[in-house]
Amino acid sequence: MKIVMVGAGYVGLVSGACFADFGHDVICVDRDESKLELLKLGKMPIYEPGLEALVERNVSQDRLRFSNDLASAVAGADVVFIAVGTPSRRGDGHADLSYVHGVAEEVGRALNGFTVVVTKSTVPVGTGDAVERIIAEANPEAQFAVVSNPEFLREGSAIEDFKRPDRVVIGTEDDRARAAMSELYRPLSLNASPIFFTSRRTAELTKYAANAFLAMKITFINEIADLCEQLDADVQDVARGIGMDGRIGSKFLHAGPGYGGSCFPKDTLALVKTAQDAECPVRLIETTVSINEQRKRSMGRKIIKACGGSVRGKKIAIFGLTFKPNTDDMRDAPSISIIQALQDAGAHIAAYDPVGMESAGGLLTDVAFADGIYEAAEDADAVAIVTEWDEFRSLDLQRLKSLMKTPIMVDLRNIYNSDEVIRGGFSYVGVGRAKTPEATARVLQPEFEAT
Repeated sequence: MKIVMVGAGYVGLVSGACFADFGHDVICVDRDESKLELLKLGKMPIYEPGLEALVERNVSQDRLRFSNDLASAVAGADVVFIAVGTPSRRGDGHADLSYVHGVAEEVGRALNGFTVVVTKSTVPVGTGDAVERIIAEANPEAQFAVVSNPEFLREGSAIEDFKRPDRVVIGTEDDRARAAMSELYRPLSLNASPIFFTSRRTAELTKYAANAFLAMKITFINEIADLCEQLDADVQDVARGIGMDGRIGSKFLHAGPGYGGSCFPKDTLALVKTAQDAECPVRLIETTVSINEQRKRSMGRKIIKACGGSVRGKKIAIFGLTFKPNTDDMRDAPSISIIQALQDAGAHIAAYDPVGMESAGGLLTDVAFADGIYEAAEDADAVAIVTEWDEFRSLDLQRLKSLMKTPIMVDLRNIYNSDEVIRGGFSYVGVGRAKTPEATARVLQPEFEAT
């Protein structure tokens, strides 16, 4: 099939490359000339494991091309995906649909023969109706169907998620569109991936509901972590204990500094605004958004407390800047709020991230970016692990201690065993960890045992 992917950003580039790898003929269209030049040279504008090799393979086999000419690309397409950004609109938090609407109008003018137009971007309920109306107004003679096909890709494992998804959600009530989408995703049937057809509006809401639920799950375990610290319990054991329940599941139960990234912050906020407009407020999501914003900055205060209540004039080494490992994405990363809180308290910041420092450079000021972990830690009064990159999991604790002015470790991702770090001569602070090693092994006192 001939596919056009409008938008060569994270979703569009990964999806386009994967469709090409399935054997489809794909053109990725983007207006950013600098991005297109990079792609034509085989250089990726984003960091995603395996993407460069995937793109190179399909370009070399002429299944994947890049262009800025939307009209000519769309004219011969079977399926056109809209995969442009929908950032939070400044001022009110609604999803900014200006890019989606603009592309819809251009696509409408260029349509030639029956074409399936798919919104791959994360969009509020009813956007498909608006796209359909815009295309019809731009080209009253056009033969087309508008479909919702939300993406569920995790940064850092997006290719695997695309090729072996938990599910593919397709929103359409048009028989021709259903047949086209079934053919498009037919290669996934070999992996027994469930393709779920539903109405367009239901598909649009499914994406927001999924992200909101996961954001709530993260926020829930973070609040339980705070309670664990007050009650001398261990959140990791609590998470394991509840995660073994099949109704709950173990994923997204890792306490930390709060969620960030390109999806959860803007999608939860957009769902809140959509619900408010529908006069059906989603109070749980509203609270989730509020708690998460407060939590990021509170992690800065946690580091300050670990340093004795003051960091004025002290050097704090930050390990990890991106919102999660295996990506260079800094959007709404907890590190931003944490560093700002520390700087407001008078701290000097040295930071290291395997791939995120270039992106972070445009968002952070007065931060000394180091060439490596140990360079960042030199003469530091404390180190804080903010992102759980693999290379932070096996630190040489003796070397680290010898470089630091004060051996304090604040592990905001709980990637270390506290006993091990303490034996290494450090003062250790985790998230939701018991105050004493023996606390996690305590048993119920007789008076509290079941009767």
